[in-house]
Amino acid sequence: MAKILKCDDCGSIIKVLVEGDEKACSEHMFEFPVQTEGEKAPKHKPVVEIDGDKVTVKVGEAAHPMDDDHYIQFVLINTGCEKYIKEFKPGDVAEATFTVNSTDDLVAYAFCNLHGLWSSE
Repeated sequence: MAKILKCDDCGSIIKVLVEGDEKACSEHMFEFPVQTEGEKAPKHKPVVEIDGDKVTVKVGEAAHPMDDDHYIQFVLINTGCEKYIKEFKPGDVAEATFTVNSTDDLVAYAFCNLHGLWSSE
C-alpha cells in the first residue's frame, strides 16, 4: 500500500519509502486515506490496462480536470517490490504508461490536489 503524507508546515507531499518512528512526525504530518469508492470515484479512481510488460494508468473512467486549481498531481504504481511514478501539472493529460518487470500484486494510485489519494483496488 502507498503511504502518502503531507506536511502541514510547508505543504510538501511525501511518499514513505521506509517507515520510521511515526510519533516523530505526528505533530506536523498527516497521512492521506486511500479512497476507492464514492461519488467522486468515476473521475479519480485509476483505471489500469496491462499489455505484456506495458502498464497504462488512466485517471478515472471519465477524464479528470487538469485545471490550475484542480488536477492530478501524480500517478504511482506498486508492483511487487518496485514503484513507478509520473508527475503531472495543470494542462497535462492524467495518463501514464510504464514498462515494468512484473505485474504481480500491481496497484495503481492517483493523487488529486483537492480530493486526495485514490487506489485501483
